[in-house]
Amino acid sequence: MKAKLTKRIEELQNQNRFSGTVLVKAKQHVLAEISFGYANRSDSLGNNSNTRYGIASGCKLFTAIAVCQMVEKGMLSFDSKVKDCLNVDFPRFDEKITIHHLLAHISGISDYFDEEEMEGYERLWFERPMYRMRNPLDFLPLFQDKPMKLHVGERFHYNNAGYILLGCIVQQISGQDFAAYVQENIFQKAGMESSGYFEMDALPANTAIGYIDLGDGAWKTNIYSLPAKGGPDGGAFATVHDMDRLWNALMDHALLSETYTKLLLETHAHAGGDDHYGYGVWIKKGTNGKAQKYHVMGYDPGVCFHSAYYPEQSVTLVVCSNQSGGAFEMMAAIEDEIIGKR
Repeated sequence: MKAKLTKRIEELQNQNRFSGTVLVKAKQHVLAEISFGYANRSDSLGNNSNTRYGIASGCKLFTAIAVCQMVEKGMLSFDSKVKDCLNVDFPRFDEKITIHHLLAHISGISDYFDEEEMEGYERLWFERPMYRMRNPLDFLPLFQDKPMKLHVGERFHYNNAGYILLGCIVQQISGQDFAAYVQENIFQKAGMESSGYFEMDALPANTAIGYIDLGDGAWKTNIYSLPAKGGPDGGAFATVHDMDRLWNALMDHALLSETYTKLLLETHAHAGGDDHYGYGVWIKKGTNGKAQKYHVMGYDPGVCFHSAYYPEQSVTLVVCSNQSGGAFEMMAAIEDEIIGKR
């Protein structure tokens, strides 16, 4: 199985020139661990299994875990009104919006980057200094005066601004910087020693630079395409092994009690077809209504990330890339080999 899977991964890499690292584990046995491409093209430094990659929106799960931890400790409630949790004015927001609505992407607020209407995340920074975006509060002026897009609870609408608000709430209630809270209460507890919200202009060793391919062999880095520091809606860095540790810690109830873990992984919104959304995590269900797959994903200029846990098979899959694409196709091919044939 290992040799066959590795061969399939290498075939796909040859087809689309995938750059990144793939980790596949079944019941904690490594089935594949392989890296391709360069973390630093200029110096020909290769990616490896300990390379830190940007994971974009994949870290919305961290925000959801942080909020659930606070609810479990009695510091707030899923029914808490957003207007009561932040000392910031949102004049056009519906006062009925709760923490639950934000977590499940059903708040109806307008997004600062609406994926239903806008293309090209980097366009946001053409007229705004991305180097000043280093705290969740820095994002508020991008959307706090916008009108509601939908009625509260009307439908699922994937929303980055909602997770920015959740991060601001974590900061205000905990008294800690959001990134510091996650580092202490999630990364450290899960043993994610290489992960963090690193600043784009001060990346630590063995961190993959994100690359945007322009065609005909030309490329540029993504340093001017993303906020200087990631936050509650995306932008953390992690290794494939750290993401595996996160799934293990979550499923073993090391981050939340069994009750709150189940709540986080429970369907709170229908996203279309057989796709559902819990709190910070996507859920794919089978015809029997049971979860076949819990997964997180992220796309940014120079970043492509997918990771999943398959409860029936106890399989963990992590695909990190420092290019703008390739992870989805890699994940689908591995699923066909590992999950589809079991």
